[in-house]
Amino acid sequence: METDPLLPRSVSSGFEGSSGSRRDSGYYGTTAKPRKLSYSVLENSCSIEGGDEDLYVQQAIVFIEDAIQYRSINHRVDSGSLRLYRWYYSKVCQWGLGATITVILALAFIEKPSSLTVTSDLRYRQPAWEPPCGLTEGIEMVCFVIFMVDLTVKSYLIGWEEFQKNKWLIAYILVISMSVVDWTVSICFCCDETLRLRRVLRPFFLLQNSSLMKKTLKCIRRTLPEIASVFLLLGLHLCLFTMFGMLLFARGKDPNHNGEWESYFRNLPQSLTSLLVLLTTANNPDVMIPAYSVNRGYSIFFILFCGFGTYFLMNLLTAIIYNQFRGYLMISIQTSILRRRLGIRAAFEVLCCQRQSKAGSTQHVETIPSELVLQVVRRVQMKTYCRKAIIWRIQQFPDGFIPAEEFQKLFDELDKDQIKEHPPIPGYSYPILQKLQSIFSHYCFSLLGNLVALANVVCICTILVIDSDKALSERDDYLLGAMNCVFIVYYLLEMVLKIFAFGWKGYLSYHSNIFDGLLTLSLLALQISIFVTYRLPHPKWNPAMRGFLSLWEMVRLANMLIVFRFLRVIPNIKLMTLVASTLFDLVKNLRAFAGILVVVYYVFAVFGLIMFQGAITVPGNMSVITDAKVLNSSVNYTELCGTYEQLGYWPNNFDDFAATLVLLYNIMVVNNWQVFMEVYARYSSPWSKLYFVAWWLTSSVMWVNLFVALILENFIYKWDRSHQCSIAEVEQTGYETTVQLMFREHIQEPTEEELVSRLHQHPHLHLM
Repeated sequence: METDPLLPRSVSSGFEGSSGSRRDSGYYGTTAKPRKLSYSVLENSCSIEGGDEDLYVQQAIVFIEDAIQYRSINHRVDSGSLRLYRWYYSKVCQWGLGATITVILALAFIEKPSSLTVTSDLRYRQPAWEPPCGLTEGIEMVCFVIFMVDLTVKSYLIGWEEFQKNKWLIAYILVISMSVVDWTVSICFCCDETLRLRRVLRPFFLLQNSSLMKKTLKCIRRTLPEIASVFLLLGLHLCLFTMFGMLLFARGKDPNHNGEWESYFRNLPQSLTSLLVLLTTANNPDVMIPAYSVNRGYSIFFILFCGFGTYFLMNLLTAIIYNQFRGYLMISIQTSILRRRLGIRAAFEVLCCQRQSKAGSTQHVETIPSELVLQVVRRVQMKTYCRKAIIWRIQQFPDGFIPAEEFQKLFDELDKDQIKEHPPIPGYSYPILQKLQSIFSHYCFSLLGNLVALANVVCICTILVIDSDKALSERDDYLLGAMNCVFIVYYLLEMVLKIFAFGWKGYLSYHSNIFDGLLTLSLLALQISIFVTYRLPHPKWNPAMRGFLSLWEMVRLANMLIVFRFLRVIPNIKLMTLVASTLFDLVKNLRAFAGILVVVYYVFAVFGLIMFQGAITVPGNMSVITDAKVLNSSVNYTELCGTYEQLGYWPNNFDDFAATLVLLYNIMVVNNWQVFMEVYARYSSPWSKLYFVAWWLTSSVMWVNLFVALILENFIYKWDRSHQCSIAEVEQTGYETTVQLMFREHIQEPTEEELVSRLHQHPHLHLM
């Protein structure tokens, strides 16, 4: 469970900042004799009422599981609480809580205004199905009840003292309370209220359920002041050039030379917006064309603006975000390492108490039996390969007793990568089979398969180019079908030969083989269905035989699978392997950043619905708009180039939640995002531009730069680890990269004194 602050001042002083000298005290800092610890529920002793010695083992199991998951150990440790604690953090409960959060977030898609329509285009959209009053509200109340139970269990497990320190749990109470009050108002108004404030609060449930997400959010919050100076410089740059632009492109006497003033620099808001959009290059070169057509010298103004703002300040902003966020993330990871070391040390101390209690001694022991550690490790929930490695190391102790330092080192296996070892290839007794096995298991055989796949793609591309201008009746489906048959037979033969060479287990141990095998079987099944439906291929296919799909559609589906199968070349190209593995690691291990992006999207989408729902009316009623403030004339916006109406952007609107998400994504990409600013400023209010600028700063500037920084860090980490490996070694070795491993070499190990100091502060562990 997350506590705030993660590090007390007395303990975290040695961790402040990402730089600083590493302690010279070795792996555990000081070599001084550790202070003695004991456990007591009611009194300061190692004895437990009723002589329940197994309680110490239960405590050690839970502490080690806390260390594995980087959880805080500041929770109740009596027998009943431990059973409740393990039940709460079981996969069933955590998956159930995650499903509840998913359900309450997904309600926005079916609540009024519902997104259950085929299209979001205002011209063609049919009335959406609206759920009856009480349906979504009933589901929502069930979710609230589950969150109340979750809050109650968390609060009980950590105790009142820790609860008072936990700002997230206090906020949890407030969010649930406000949501229930708003839910009650909805029921009182028979679900016909105009504003649902609890929608904005729903993303909080996602945030509070993830420790890493909360740490990431804290890092982002602490990074903001560091980049404020760049934002200030960027704003100053924008304002100065806006003033220069208004002076340079002021209205003149010659109406033929007022194109720039009329279109982009008429007033301060329009000038500021034009240059802000130019900063993202979305309206380049449109914004400079009226002035550039009059005098080529005007281009210098726009080149200087983009050169300094877009290519210098924006890239400088990326560098600062990367540097500052990486430093703060390292501090956060430092707290995770401290939690792991603290949990393992707490497990050692309670096992010492177990041995002391069993021996009936009052003197504190400093070693524990190997058998006792084996008993604990076998009951801890952890990855199988880690458990096997730890058990093997435990069995290597000759005297059967493990001291504190060695006990801590046992769990270094948790920080190591998982190295995937392929099963041994089968042995054949006949020399001819052995020779064939060596041929088909050789790396060159895979290269031959890649060349055949490339030839197949080239053939498909050639036929597509030849048939691109032909009608369906003129296309030669026979040639394409016969060619596919030949290549599919080769793919099937290649799969069989690899199974012969590597064996079933060896073949399936390679992800590339699984990918190839599934697509090959899919192609084979599709080709058989073509034969069954249209008989064997011949120049005159029988047109009377019609299946669920036409012959051309089936052949086209086969070609798509073949093209997709060509991705098998990625593991054989080292740089492509690194890029692909970086992408997979980001998807697998950096879920916290994606979660915060979901939160940001959700909040902005809800606010967009509140402010702009229904702002753009049916196109038939708004073909001509009169705007005296801007043009002093009637303008047909469906004919005016570059407008929302002329570009046909009608599906992009804030009329339902799904359409809002797509619109926010389009703005994040920044291509033509000025079109959306202009249309909503025209239909609603000029102040609506602040919403779009805030979203651009949040998504495109802040979040994209953070994501770029993390991609760089992940890629550099993997490149440093594998630049000396050959392609075959990269293919045969699977790395499991975590955020902790990415920054591992920069992390300081906590000292013995720091661990003891934290254990002193535990509300349920007492020092003698």
